[in-house]
Amino acid sequence: MEAASRDGVEEQGSEARLAAFYNRRAASGTEHPLAPRRAEQRERFISLLKSEGRHDVLEIGSGTGQDGLRFVQAGIRYTGVDLSEGNVRLARTKGLEVSVASARRLPFPDGAFPSVWSMSTLVHIPASDIDGVLRELVRVAAPGAPIAVGLWSGEDEELLNPEDDVEPRRFFSRRSDETVRRVFGRHGAIEDFVIWPEGPGPESGPGAGNWTQHYQFLILRTPASPN
Repeated sequence: MEAASRDGVEEQGSEARLAAFYNRRAASGTEHPLAPRRAEQRERFISLLKSEGRHDVLEIGSGTGQDGLRFVQAGIRYTGVDLSEGNVRLARTKGLEVSVASARRLPFPDGAFPSVWSMSTLVHIPASDIDGVLRELVRVAAPGAPIAVGLWSGEDEELLNPEDDVEPRRFFSRRSDETVRRVFGRHGAIEDFVIWPEGPGPESGPGAGNWTQHYQFLILRTPASPN
């Protein structure tokens, strides 16, 4: 395990490094199946959107479009963004509306989306930047919109992934449940927060079995419009 020094966090957590990693993975043609518990939360979120009459979703970190396809199949209009040009190309071959963009600077107007979805993506945002990214997600979400986020836990540490054997390796900001609740709670109301263990194996989280972790899934409700 290699901790990122404070001086190196900005470089190690850079978008260029992360995009390079996922461009390499996209070129390999490898697609990792979604773990069953995360797929279950996606179905719950789809049910929530339908119950509230929300017909559009923005995904932050679209990957190759696995979740995007499911939203479309469920009758929900889908827009995705990803840092990786390779991921975007693969997602577009599936007929999805996806573009290269940063969560720090989303190319959408205020209140454009009635819902937002982001799984296993915001773990790559350094602690120094997470509030700015959350403000940006809230900005493009409609008042009162649900923002669903999935993360891997940790002890409030910032590390490079030991399972990545080719540079650049992925940077992770691994937050405790308490920290997640505190940080996300600054930007809206957390109305759902569930966790489950994910250990080593083909459906596990990152770390090649070196990290003790669980998965964190939450729904953040953006502030309603003022009366």
